[in-house]
Amino acid sequence: MPKVLRVVDRRRCIGCLSCRQACARLRGDFSPSNAALDVKTAGGMSGEFIINICMACDEPACMEACKFGALTKRNGGGVVFHKEKCIKCGACARACSVSAIRMDKEGYPIICTHCGYCTKYCPHRCIATKEV
Repeated sequence: MPKVLRVVDRRRCIGCLSCRQACARLRGDFSPSNAALDVKTAGGMSGEFIINICMACDEPACMEACKFGALTKRNGGGVVFHKEKCIKCGACARACSVSAIRMDKEGYPIICTHCGYCTKYCPHRCIATKEV
């Protein structure tokens, strides 16, 4: 069964960025800005945190926006990225309704693969993978 990454309870998030650091490390980078998920405050340090992840859409707008076939539908929702077909135009990032796609320093999109690696490093279990 395919799995997707989901926010279980964002109220438990303390903004430690461990999930982002783990994702960036898995991608071969040590900067949390190169992670496929984002964590930010919803209003200062006393406010709650927002965990921004790929929603694994059934009909991904990012895939529709890519005219070069660099994104194909993933079993279970979301997309698979094919770097060799990408021209670095950023159309996928602009089309994502939840702004879950960011561009890396080389101009390629950073897209969640729903691997669940980040969930192992969330100390409060705010995120988890769910079978679809």
